[in-house]
Amino acid sequence: PNTHLAGWHGILQADAYGGYNDLYRADRRPEPVKSALCWSHARRKFFELADIAGNVRKGKPAHEISPVALEAVARIDALFDIERGINGKFAEERLVARRQHARPLAEELHDWLMAQRSQMSKHNPVAKAINYMFEKDGRWEAFTRFLDDGRLCITNNAAERALRGIALGRKAWLFAGSQRGGERAAFMYSLIVTAKMNDIDPQAWLADVLARMPNLPVSRLPELLPWNWSAAGSALRSAA
Repeated sequence: PNTHLAGWHGILQADAYGGYNDLYRADRRPEPVKSALCWSHARRKFFELADIAGNVRKGKPAHEISPVALEAVARIDALFDIERGINGKFAEERLVARRQHARPLAEELHDWLMAQRSQMSKHNPVAKAINYMFEKDGRWEAFTRFLDDGRLCITNNAAERALRGIALGRKAWLFAGSQRGGERAAFMYSLIVTAKMNDIDPQAWLADVLARMPNLPVSRLPELLPWNWSAAGSALRSAA
């Protein structure tokens, strides 16, 4: 992350991976990156302690469910419900809804978690789940940053979904484990995602580009760039 994001500053929506920590340092140049942490990661730690079906699968008694963890999941889910209602709306609308509806719930959750933790041993699994949200200075601020910025999401699930194919692919694709294979994969990902960002079918675009490039003068190569290419235009040229 330090190398990839050198010189960049802004808000990084991610999990609490330690490799990002240097980005948040106060003395970082040109300036520190602001952290926006993921509520799905926080919820998961409570959910694992409140998952009846999961306990049954593991052969544990269903009554070993933590009522505090179950309540924490319910309170976090209430925040998620608000987000589902404003998903896809403009940032300004999301911000208004969050300040009106989500902020009071988040503040109540904060006070409730603090009260619960004060009654537990530090070795209690639920206390550890709570500490994930508070164990470092500024972590709760990072979790609640979405309340003050309508552009942010409550989770980084979208980014993780986008990367899932890459994570699975590197296990299965031939040569993906080599340095050269990684560079080639990054090259292809860049082409495919650029096509998607320009609302064109990557497969149709690549098939047309590969078919036309050998016979196209260098001066006309810009015609094949995703923002200049169109399926309709390609079909007309083929017919001609």
